Amino acid sequence: MSVQAPDRELDRLEGLWADGLSESYRSYLDAVSSYEADAQPKLALAAALIEAGVRLQGLGGRAAPAPTLLMGDLCLARAARLLADAASQAVQVAFARAIEGLSAAAASGNPSRPVRELLLNAFTATA
Repeated sequence: MSVQAPDRELDRLEGLWADGLSESYRSYLDAVSSYEADAQPKLALAAALIEAGVRLQGLGGRAAPAPTLLMGDLCLARAARLLADAASQAVQVAFARAIEGLSAAAASGNPSRPVRELLLNAFTATA
């Protein structure tokens, strides 16, 4: 089965797509199968973009160079827009809390749960 990402969402992220974003996207597609068909690609892409954004920003490690940091910000911003369009408020809040938890753990130097685990758990949030 061939997986196509929403082209307009990836205009400036082509390099990331080849650098692992496509694999993350495919793995999250399996996790969103219970959602409406038109929301599934948006939700999977949002989660993949958050995972890439967190990695690009280097949370918990050395500060990323400005261009890389900005690309991470772009990933997170696009993910937020996709979630606002396709996810319930409870799922949006769960994603925000996951990112907040990752950031807090990184700032304090404490380990956090794996990003993918947190994001997969966010898909199960209900009101």
